[in-house]
Amino acid sequence: MLIVNNPSGLHHEMPEGHPERIARLETVFAVLTEVEADRVEAPLGVEDDVALCHPQTYIDAMRNAMPEAGLAQIDADTSASPGTWEAAMRGVGGCLLAVDRVLSGVHKRAFVATRPPGHHAEKTRAMGFCLFGNVAIAARHALERHGLARVAIVDFDVHHGNGTQDLLWDEPRALFISSHQMPLYPGSGAVHERGASDNVMNLPLPPGSDGQAMRSRYESHVFPRLRDFEPEMIFISAGFDAHARDPLAQLNWETEDFAWVTRELVKVAEEVCEGRIVSTLEGGYDLQGLGDGVLAHVTELEDHDDR
Repeated sequence: MLIVNNPSGLHHEMPEGHPERIARLETVFAVLTEVEADRVEAPLGVEDDVALCHPQTYIDAMRNAMPEAGLAQIDADTSASPGTWEAAMRGVGGCLLAVDRVLSGVHKRAFVATRPPGHHAEKTRAMGFCLFGNVAIAARHALERHGLARVAIVDFDVHHGNGTQDLLWDEPRALFISSHQMPLYPGSGAVHERGASDNVMNLPLPPGSDGQAMRSRYESHVFPRLRDFEPEMIFISAGFDAHARDPLAQLNWETEDFAWVTRELVKVAEEVCEGRIVSTLEGGYDLQGLGDGVLAHVTELEDHDDR
């Protein structure tokens, strides 16, 4: 098991009272000390990495929007500080390093502890606290640079991964699966949104539903689809804002639900892709719910001889 930490995420500042705050990453780093794993710091990604998914004009616009002091408003709920560019580029670099290490056989699974998150960033639009599509970029890295034939991304953040969907809409080699509360920000993620090659599966969940409702949908839809697709690597957009404690949504998952979905995804990965999983932190805004969820998730990702 590999943990990729991005300490530069501690220097990505947001306005006072913003839910996507530095304390989130401090909480994650603290709980990860309880996990036995190899650790490495995220390296800087380069613009050619980001260009796997985003056009250069957008990359230039984001770089030029970074302030030398104070905060710059990127969109209605996304800001940047002097430390944001490095944090975002190391987030990309950390995800790519995780792919490299897992595909080299050094580790079966990896977790990337980073912020800002990525799954709302569309091709030419930063939104939802996100600048670059970390997981989508990592998926394209595996396809284009490592020559994989198929990859799958499972996003269990409570908000629809509209950015990942946008970035991979026309990529038949990538299966994107998102479970999310609906209605909820960003308003996308309907069942009829299926990708250019039927490579998108959206599983909307009603407000107030619990982990049992999620488990039923994953057993009937997600796991069979993954087995049919036979990806050579599975990516996880690991958001923990479906937790009952989270202030930004109304799903009622408990910590054990995050453990369960991770455990079951590991089982599928063992069947179809030699156990290879790269997971990346997305949302989760109640610190206790976030910490408990991350610890449960990463504990289940750990390598075990009986798997």
